[in-house]
Amino acid sequence: MAGSSRTDAYSVLVLVCLFLSFSEARDHLVGGRSDDWRIPSSESDALNHWAQKSRFLIGDSLVWEYDASKDSVLQVTKRDYVTCNTSSPIETYTGGSTKVKLEHSGPYYFISGAEGHCKKGQKLIVVVLSEKHHRITGVSPAPSPVETEGPAIAPAPPSAAGRLSGGFFMLALGVLLVVI
Repeated sequence: MAGSSRTDAYSVLVLVCLFLSFSEARDHLVGGRSDDWRIPSSESDALNHWAQKSRFLIGDSLVWEYDASKDSVLQVTKRDYVTCNTSSPIETYTGGSTKVKLEHSGPYYFISGAEGHCKKGQKLIVVVLSEKHHRITGVSPAPSPVETEGPAIAPAPPSAAGRLSGGFFMLALGVLLVVI
C-alpha cells in the first residue's frame, strides 16, 4: 500500500512539472526595469537590444511603466515606426502603466508619443514567435530578422527563462526516474 501512495505522489509530481513546463503567458516589463521607457543614452542602451535577448510568445504581454504626464506608448505600423510618425497609431496608451497582450505572431512596433522622443531612439520592435514554438523545448529557433529601414535586428539568443522551465521539467523527470 505504501508503494501505491508513493507512485501516486510521483504521478502528481510529474503532472505538476508538465503543467509548469507548459507555463502560462508571461508579462515582460519593457527593458527589464520600470524606468526603461525613455530616450536611450546610447545605441547599446536602446530597447531593441533588450527585445533581441528576450523571447515573446502568443499570449505574453508587454508592460510599460512611465510618467503619464510626460510620455505615452503608441503601437504603430512598420512605416510609422521607421518614420516616427505619431499621427495615426494603431493604438494609443497614456495611463502610465500600460499592458499590451501579444495576440498574434510576427512583429509589433511601438514608439513614444512624446514629441521628438522616437527620433531620438525611444522605440521598440518585438517579434512574437508562432504557436509552433513551445516553452517546453527550452530553446526556440530564432525568429527571422525584421526588415526595416532602421538598424538591423539580429535574431535573439535563447532566453534564460525558457531554459529554466524546460530545465525544471528535465530535473523533475530525472529525480522521478532515479527514485522509481
